[in-house]
Amino acid sequence: MRVAEFTLPKTGSDAEDATVTVFYFGGQGGNVQANLDRWISQMTQPDGKSSKDSAKTTGFTTASGLEISLLDVSGTYVAEVTPGSAEKFHKPGFRQCAAYIATPGGPYFAKLVGPAATVAKWYDSYVAYLTSARLSSSK
Repeated sequence: MRVAEFTLPKTGSDAEDATVTVFYFGGQGGNVQANLDRWISQMTQPDGKSSKDSAKTTGFTTASGLEISLLDVSGTYVAEVTPGSAEKFHKPGFRQCAAYIATPGGPYFAKLVGPAATVAKWYDSYVAYLTSARLSSSK
């Protein structure tokens, strides 16, 4: 399920690195909205407001024609430590950018997660990475 994972070095006074993780579930994984809702639920806000209110979503098409839906939300990262686990992260000051990449063989997911300043440092590179997505051609 985990296709690739990249470590993006921390910046400034951040205590840890950010990560980009790419997932593919064999054509499964739910629709765009279900994933956006799940990713939003992985963040809480320090003021108690809904993360949905502060989340930003954008959509774009890559040069090769793949449709990408991108979520960007900051707050306290509270996702499950492992899928199905009752144990959850508690990482305040984090930012999560998660992309749903629609392909004919099913969606791919590329998540950038880490301390907000480090994610900000790497954000443009992450978007460039997403923009470069294309289907490989078989010969």
